[in-house]
Amino acid sequence: MDFRFTDDQLTLAETVRDYFAGTHGPDVLRHLDAGVNRDPAIWQGLVDMGLTGLLVPEEHGGLGVGLVEAALIAAECGRACLAEPLVETSFIAVPWLIAQGRMGDLQAIADGSQRHVPAHSINGWVSDGDGTPLASVDPLRNLSCDEKPLSDDPHLLNLGALMSAAQLVGLADAMLQQAVDYAKVRTQFGQPVGAFQGLKHQLASCSVAIEFAKPVVWRAAQAMQDGIDSAPVHVSHAKLAATDAAIQTAETAIQVHGAMGYTYEVDLHFWMKRSWALAGSWGDRAFHYHRIDAAVLGGTLAIGPEHTFA
Repeated sequence: MDFRFTDDQLTLAETVRDYFAGTHGPDVLRHLDAGVNRDPAIWQGLVDMGLTGLLVPEEHGGLGVGLVEAALIAAECGRACLAEPLVETSFIAVPWLIAQGRMGDLQAIADGSQRHVPAHSINGWVSDGDGTPLASVDPLRNLSCDEKPLSDDPHLLNLGALMSAAQLVGLADAMLQQAVDYAKVRTQFGQPVGAFQGLKHQLASCSVAIEFAKPVVWRAAQAMQDGIDSAPVHVSHAKLAATDAAIQTAETAIQVHGAMGYTYEVDLHFWMKRSWALAGSWGDRAFHYHRIDAAVLGGTLAIGPEHTFA
């Protein structure tokens, strides 16, 4: 059994990464933070890249790819700390609408003229909605309280948790890179702090946590795409692993930056705050830990090597 990504999948992710590297750097985040948090030109760029229609079937004007590809691109959105609600609209709402047979809005979502951001009761807020504004730890998230009834559909919850996990591994990757880069130039006792063994060990631990989280996220995406019964448990595992990796990396990156780590002057704070926000979105750690605990101890999830690839 081959668990590797195809060349097409890797090329897609690399293309999106390169695009964001050239169009969505820290200077853009600071510009958005100083204004209204949204720029129509950024959204149009996502449309032109075909990302808004990534999961939309071809007959409705999209590319018709699967959740695995969407998870890869969601990770790149996290790496870039993308402010626009691409993940919510195109990677969460679209597959949810398709699962319900609601195809009417897909063309408009694919061409970027409509943003359909779903709201779930587990969150209690709507992202980029029209309700009463709410404060967020992440300055680039526009949250509001919607007066409309919130959905309690478990499929929507699983899609949201999966894509949050994917973004978290991308965020963790970016924070680790920022920490490594800074460790090479920050000096102490006449040498870069990155030369100290203790710091090397901390950064290495972060790298291990991230690399261990990634296959868990990709497995959850495949499980959701295949619609297997154990998919919700794999999603919870992914959310836990990705959250832990991102929070650990954020804490280490802050330490690497010293007392400056918490300040607005350091770009790190955008990625750190997004990680904090996503850690509690679409089910917090306690919620997902309980789902795994109930499945394993309750006997609904068979464990052991003989069941791993069933």
